[in-house]
Amino acid sequence: MSRLRARCPDCRTLTAVALDDGYECHSCGRAFAAGLVRVPAAWGEGGEAMVEAAALELPYPETAVIDEDRLADQNLALAAALPDRPLVLGGCCCSHIGAVEGLAARHDRLAVVWFDAHGDLNTPETSPSGNVWGMPFRMLLDSGTVRAEDAVLVGARALDPPEEVFIAESGLHTGDEGITAALAGADAVYVALDVDVLDPDDSVIPFMPEPGGPSVADVETALERIRASTQVVGLGLTGVAGVPANVPPLVRFAQAAGL
Repeated sequence: MSRLRARCPDCRTLTAVALDDGYECHSCGRAFAAGLVRVPAAWGEGGEAMVEAAALELPYPETAVIDEDRLADQNLALAAALPDRPLVLGGCCCSHIGAVEGLAARHDRLAVVWFDAHGDLNTPETSPSGNVWGMPFRMLLDSGTVRAEDAVLVGARALDPPEEVFIAESGLHTGDEGITAALAGADAVYVALDVDVLDPDDSVIPFMPEPGGPSVADVETALERIRASTQVVGLGLTGVAGVPANVPPLVRFAQAAGL
């Protein structure tokens, strides 16, 4: 069984159809390991560059564009529109909320690996800026969509004091060494990758750079290790500046994750 879902990024015809977990173009014959979902939104002040990044041309069939006026509506629409294996291109990290909610409903025990220079663990009461994009990981943990023992924050180096307290009290895993613990017992994993986790001297231009991060090659290696440990059922790419030079490393990340 197959059904019409998306435009092929190669031949540009509306003949990319869902087959098993991926897509195949009935016109040119190319196969794809994931469907692309665009989320052109940033839930905070001054995030226009992140919104523009959601329009970057990635070589995957576009299955949906989620553009809602309220975050709650975005989450519901995204969860409902997810292909079997989504490649989510945000916007800000709030793009991951609906993706994780949708995938968690499909799997018995979904793990989440959250690559980010920041914690995204604030609440409206603790946030210094009030920007909602600093809260999505905490929303998923507080709602019980994903358990702290099945989640890990990797690459964080710009944490607010309340976030540090939450990490210590919640049992959330951290760092590369926490990946193995978060994946233990999980039947699938979603990877949330905010590119500001990378060192800004590397080849990706993030929206909110923080010095001292890993390289593109380091993150690729981590993604390959995750892929070897359990099934990667989705990858979200966020925090990107909307410039074409960012496309090649984003594709490298998707391929390293098996998408």
